Amino acid sequence: MSGSHGGRPSSWLVVAVSLLGFVVGGWALCVGPNWTLFGVGAGLVVLSGVLGLAVGIMSDVVLAENRAGHPIPQAKAADPAPEIAK
Repeated sequence: MSGSHGGRPSSWLVVAVSLLGFVVGGWALCVGPNWTLFGVGAGLVVLSGVLGLAVGIMSDVVLAENRAGHPIPQAKAADPAPEIAK
């Protein structure tokens, strides 16, 4: 998948289900509101969360390179308990 967005097809399917849920829910609020259709949209969003956990969507996270071709530096975590000067 060089030159395209990263991620497995299963992860993109989860994103599509989530997007569909938001579109259906938003449309339901605009045309009525139609609460039954809104519930269907909300259910799709919840389903996408469950599917995302099932397919391990967060394991698709990769570090990209910036436009100059240099790797993006990793953020360093702050020391949770710094030494206190005595």
